[in-house]
Amino acid sequence: MAKELSLPRLRSLANEFLSEYEPIALVLSPLLALVLARFLHSVLSLLQERGIKAAVIGFLMSSVKLIPGVSGYIDAEKRKVVDKMQSGTKSKRESWRTELPNVGLCGGVIQELQGAKATDIVWQGRCSGTVYIGGNESEGHFSLINEACSMFSHTNPLHQDVFQSVARFEGEVVAMTAALLGSKEEISGGQICGNMTSGGTESILLAVKTSRDYMKSKKGITTPEMIISESAHSAYDKAAQYFNIKVRRVPVDKEFVADVKGIKRCINKNTILIVGSAPGFPHGVVDPIEELGELASSYGICFHVDLCLGGFVLPFARKLGYPIPPFDFSVRGVTSISTDVHKYGLGPKGTSIVLYRNHEIRKYQFVAVTEWSGGLYVSPTIAGSRPGGLIAGAWAAMMSLGLNGYLENTKLIMEVSKKIQKGIEEIPELFVIGKPDMTVVAFGSNDVDIFEVNDMMSSKGWHLNALQRPNSLHICVTLQHVPVFEDFLKDLRESARIVKENPGPISGGLAPIYGAAGKMPDRGMVQELLVDFMDNSC
Repeated sequence: MAKELSLPRLRSLANEFLSEYEPIALVLSPLLALVLARFLHSVLSLLQERGIKAAVIGFLMSSVKLIPGVSGYIDAEKRKVVDKMQSGTKSKRESWRTELPNVGLCGGVIQELQGAKATDIVWQGRCSGTVYIGGNESEGHFSLINEACSMFSHTNPLHQDVFQSVARFEGEVVAMTAALLGSKEEISGGQICGNMTSGGTESILLAVKTSRDYMKSKKGITTPEMIISESAHSAYDKAAQYFNIKVRRVPVDKEFVADVKGIKRCINKNTILIVGSAPGFPHGVVDPIEELGELASSYGICFHVDLCLGGFVLPFARKLGYPIPPFDFSVRGVTSISTDVHKYGLGPKGTSIVLYRNHEIRKYQFVAVTEWSGGLYVSPTIAGSRPGGLIAGAWAAMMSLGLNGYLENTKLIMEVSKKIQKGIEEIPELFVIGKPDMTVVAFGSNDVDIFEVNDMMSSKGWHLNALQRPNSLHICVTLQHVPVFEDFLKDLRESARIVKENPGPISGGLAPIYGAAGKMPDRGMVQELLVDFMDNSC
């Protein structure tokens, strides 16, 4: 593994270069030799970060594109793939409005909204995750949230002096969530604190940014690095790009949880943060949070626990007697936690919470500006103005359900999750990945192309998540699935059988693209495809 090179070490490399190539040394200045040494350091760092295979493939692909005609051919082939991925959306976009109507539609707006909504697919009970509200009381809960959001739709917590109501709601939502995830001593002492955000990604972004600035203040780290597992959410990669942080990604172990020893090997003087998930999005397993907490504590670095999925399930599952490993602020070393109210908290979409062990850490989340001609400015989150209606909706959801409501919901979805897991294990062509701790069940196959199974399920109206490394699918179980889980298992069993008896992609399916993307050695090419797809979809 390449070692960090200090300036003295660079000078030493330069001298070695000069000694080895004396004739050249008579021509080249020591400064140029130093530049070459820096180039060598950059190459070694690239090999360390991406691995020899990926670095070599990336270099070869970049070189091949310099051949006349090759770059154009590759772009044309990428265009075909992107068009295939969009499959029909382009024609729909042609009817979209591009200018304001000359005369406002007034009452016709509602009719247009109703017409547009009618074109959405049937999603009730058919999607992995996506919509978490369900059951006999779902209509009443939807109505409650809509009324709360509507009542405070004009409010903005940026102006706390004006909209004191939503400032109170935010404080209470944060405090109630902290009570679920903190030790009694810390809660009673008022140490655990946080803010509401627009979703899990913003909560993670803030936790990473806060950890970066906190560690810079405490240890003087100016070239920050964070260590994540392959199963950690892609929001950490987004944070790394936004905040100029180097990512060290560690493969999961054979149980698909974070490899503590692998993470430990990556810790160095620039490490600001390690991450654990409870559970991880791909496979629904809880990382060894206690071991990671001990590791972070022993090295004096930050430790973030991603509870975006599990924050409003795991505390209640533990109360119900499920063997849930430690995951919250009761674990020594945990400095921050993210959890989503808009998932199993059954709040409106766009509500999440980021929590910190104490106020000293959270202060590094805030941005204060003193030299603006518009006055003194301070903001707690990435957004300046925030929709107070969503905060009120989250508060209404939590107050409406209460402890008993969340316990009842957790009981239902945990039971159905176990039934789905057992049902999948009984399908000969499939196997469950890892040992799910919660409500996400991932499965793969050694007998059939799992992405063809996904296409077959899509043709039956189901919408699952496609995963990679290994190729697999998962279903995130919600209240929507409680009344239809038997239908899901029946269709899954039939889909696996059909694909086994008739292998090959179905017309209009995306299995060939998923499969090809997983096999492409040049991940830079896959990245370009995704960016092109997004650029043509927005």
